[in-house]
Amino acid sequence: MILLQRCISKRIIQPFYSRNQETAKSLVSGFPTALLDGRRAAGHRSRSSLPNVTERTLIAVKPDGVQRRLVGQIIQRFERRGFKLVGLKMLQVSEDLLSQHYCELRTKPFYPSLLHYMTSGPVVVMVWEGHNVVQTSRTMVGHTNPAVAQAGTVRGDFSIHVSRNVVHASDSLEGAQREIQLWFQGKELLNWDCCDQTITCEV
Repeated sequence: MILLQRCISKRIIQPFYSRNQETAKSLVSGFPTALLDGRRAAGHRSRSSLPNVTERTLIAVKPDGVQRRLVGQIIQRFERRGFKLVGLKMLQVSEDLLSQHYCELRTKPFYPSLLHYMTSGPVVVMVWEGHNVVQTSRTMVGHTNPAVAQAGTVRGDFSIHVSRNVVHASDSLEGAQREIQLWFQGKELLNWDCCDQTITCEV
């Protein structure tokens, strides 16, 4: 319906308006009020009125996921869910960056082996945006231990051992904000309008 209104407005009302404002006004006044109101209402629903669409989370495909060529399948899962990709890059992670990312684990006995694992190959790190994206992403990724991760989750489908669990996902909104700032510079994140955003996010 909105597409029909836009076509009518572009092909009929606008040309008339440029030649004869009075004629254009009469056309507008004769156009069904419900359609015009619907168009105004749809136009009024801006990004800020949608629930939590600017919530973002960090997802990282770990070295084992990259080595096994699972990056595309993981991206596809988030795209199919309806989330918007706003940041993406591949890098060889430094120990300094990892020490900041895993700052709470630095005193753990397994930390050296974790560093060795995470620096053993490239990592693909992403930022996804959408409604309730942090919690939903955690559910999609699955339990840290793949032995108890449900089928249909990333770890439940692809991971075998807890030390090689394919992917990282931010565990909270605050954690996501900290990790995104750690892994990405502001200019590396894109703000763009997704054509299906209102379809997938409005309630």
